Amino acid sequence: MSGRQQRVMVQPINVIFKNLQQRQNVSVWLYDNVEMRIEGKIIGFDEFMNIVLDDAEEAYVKDVKPRRPLGRILLKGDSITLIQQIVKEQ
Repeated sequence: MSGRQQRVMVQPINVIFKNLQQRQNVSVWLYDNVEMRIEGKIIGFDEFMNIVLDDAEEAYVKDVKPRRPLGRILLKGDSITLIQQIVKEQ
């Protein structure tokens, strides 16, 4: 047996679904506003990457403004650049 590892392609929708199942906090980078991120828990999404976030908050990259709670929101997939899992440091 060779020391070669087989690589498996991961579908983006599976990563989003894993975040939904585990109710992990995510940070969503916006297409039109690079200074602000939306953070919350994914509670729903569709094939167009429209995402429903619960306990959402506006968070500014350079802390120019305080965080603003938004509650439950729907983010249109067209406005999303990146979805990143938030890992809490211990």
